[in-house]
Amino acid sequence: MLIFDAAATRQALPFDRLIPALRAMFAAGCEVPPRQVHEIVAPDGARLTSLIMPAWLPGRCYGVKTVNIAAGNAALGLPGLHASYLLFDARTGAPLALIDGDQITARRTAAASALAASWLARPDARHLLVVGAGQVARLLPEAYSAVRPIDRVTVWARSGQQAQALARQLRDDGLAAEASIDLEAAAGAADIVSCATLASAPLIQGRWLRPGSHLDLIGSFTPAMREADDDCFDAAALYVDTEEALVKSGDLLGPLSRGVIRAADLRGTLATLARGEAPGRRSSDERTVFKSVGTALEDLAAAMLVMEGQVT
Repeated sequence: MLIFDAAATRQALPFDRLIPALRAMFAAGCEVPPRQVHEIVAPDGARLTSLIMPAWLPGRCYGVKTVNIAAGNAALGLPGLHASYLLFDARTGAPLALIDGDQITARRTAAASALAASWLARPDARHLLVVGAGQVARLLPEAYSAVRPIDRVTVWARSGQQAQALARQLRDDGLAAEASIDLEAAAGAADIVSCATLASAPLIQGRWLRPGSHLDLIGSFTPAMREADDDCFDAAALYVDTEEALVKSGDLLGPLSRGVIRAADLRGTLATLARGEAPGRRSSDERTVFKSVGTALEDLAAAMLVMEGQVT
């Protein structure tokens, strides 16, 4: 069994290879059963939530990502989330690799947003607004630059210091980047607005977004989380990574319950886009919205890419 630490996993997943790998996997499809959630309670009452996310290609590869979330880790000076990925031969069950799950999750999440933008953002989209300053947010400019001619990045975060730090990092990487304290103005000026936060109340208001813009919503992966208000969806073309988003994301559950959108309004998923069964952007002034909640299909595609060229 091969072992890929964080550095090796990151090196094996450049976006110019990962985005096409996701596109191919969404087009071909794979088996993705429902994730399992387990609560592990210590004798002192400390709680650990463990998510188990399997996926497989029959006769080829079978993978399982385990994500452990411990809210009390902050008091211990530890990250609150740890993930690992085990890849197996789907015929024999032999373990092939243990791969850093944090890198797989962050990079495939950013890559999925960029993949969606390859169909939904205007071809001439150059100005990206990143809302958030966490691990996924830091990857978004690089991912988007693989599919659109991004030459300007604005960063907004609740912590102005974190926004400034990320903008400096992006400038060091050669991008024209600046931090903003005015989210309304930044959203109104951007061609692409990409949100990667843990917000529980809307940050982006639809009235701020200009015609032809593309809104990417990453953070709301539970019913209690929201990044966008109802107006963001009004008169916009809506796409999701998988239809699971319609029952999992607070960004969609709220507007659905209030009749702002209907499930029938969904224009497409990454699978239907990849197979050419759904249209992408229809006009230069159309406003598009992409909502993702993540899927084990993406993890499997990334893990197989890590193993590409290795002895199996």
